Order: sequence, then structure tokens, then C-alpha cells
Amino acid sequence: MSLTRRALLAASLPAALTPALVGRALAAATDPRLAPRAFGNTNAKVVVEEWFSFTCPHCARFELDVFPEIRKKLIDTGRIRYVFCDFPLDRSALVAAQVARSLPLERYEPFMTSLFSNLDRWAYGENVNPVEQLRKMAGLAGMSPAEFDNAVNDTALQNAILAEQQRAETEYKIESTPTFRFNSTMHSQGEMTYADFEKQVVAAGG
Repeated sequence: MSLTRRALLAASLPAALTPALVGRALAAATDPRLAPRAFGNTNAKVVVEEWFSFTCPHCARFELDVFPEIRKKLIDTGRIRYVFCDFPLDRSALVAAQVARSLPLERYEPFMTSLFSNLDRWAYGENVNPVEQLRKMAGLAGMSPAEFDNAVNDTALQNAILAEQQRAETEYKIESTPTFRFNSTMHSQGEMTYADFEKQVVAAGG
């Protein structure tokens, strides 16, 4: 998905980025919610970063159709370390990222899968309120109503996610989701088959 909906995100958010927030906000923060959502061998020869949006249908198809094989053959076997990087394309995706990061790490990936599996229902369903749908789904993931409200209304968390997104745009020239980085090599082709993904891993030394 391209950045055509970014204007909607900017218009709907009151929080403004400041120079102090620009940079590696997630990596430097002490808040565990801002720690990298990384899985796999910490000593793997190849680190794969995926920039995604929770409201991106292309990201959803990749997560549901391709990622399970990546998990089985490349992550669980120790060949790669996989890092999910937030790149919200609209307000709903940003709220979803805030909620997902507020869950315990072991619930992050299952919650992501749940959101992508039900994308048409919570994000694009007719006459639905995405935030209220997220509240229900977060409840099923074990998050209390108070915890949900705290996550959604946390301006510092919101700004940190947006700052990291801005860094990725500036440093890596990301213009669409999903975008991948295999060690130092960017791959912005969008959806990939498992075969194409593994070729990039091999080319990166894995």
C-alpha cells in the first residue's frame, strides 16, 4: 500500500513531532513497549526488517500466506532474525500499533495475525468504528478496558511510533508497505512469495 492515505493520518492527529523525537526513538527508549518486536536467533547472519501497516491488505496477505513458512523454515531454524517495524498509513493503523505494542511480547504476533485475519471486519467493515472493534479484539487478547484506553491515549507512545516511521522514511526512502530490508539491502517490491523471500536471504548471506 502506498502513502496516499498519509494525509488522513496527519490531519487526524494532534500530536506533532519535535526534533527531540526524531531518530532511533524505539531503539533508545527504556519503555519496553518501544523495544524492537524481533523474533529468532540473535546471532543470525541475516536480520530481516519488515515495515508494515496494520491496515495494509498487502501486508495482511503476506502475513497470512507467506510468513508462516518463513517462520517455520527461516526463523525457527535460526537462519534469520525477523523484526516487525511499524509504518502506519492511517489513524486506525497507528492505534492498532499502539495497542499491539502494549501487549506482552508473546501476544504481539498472535494479535497481529488476528488483526490481519479480520481486516475487513475491524478496519474496513461498513458502519464500523475501528477503535471500538480494536477494543473488543484487544479484550480477547487479555487487555483490560483501562489498559486499552491508556495505550490509545498515550501521546508519548504515539509520537515514538511516528518518529520511528519518519526516521525510516528519511533513512530508507520507504514509500509503500510492506517494505523489507535484508541486512543492508532494501527490497521495496511489496508482497513476496516465499521463494523470492528466501532468495533475498541467501543473497544477504543466510
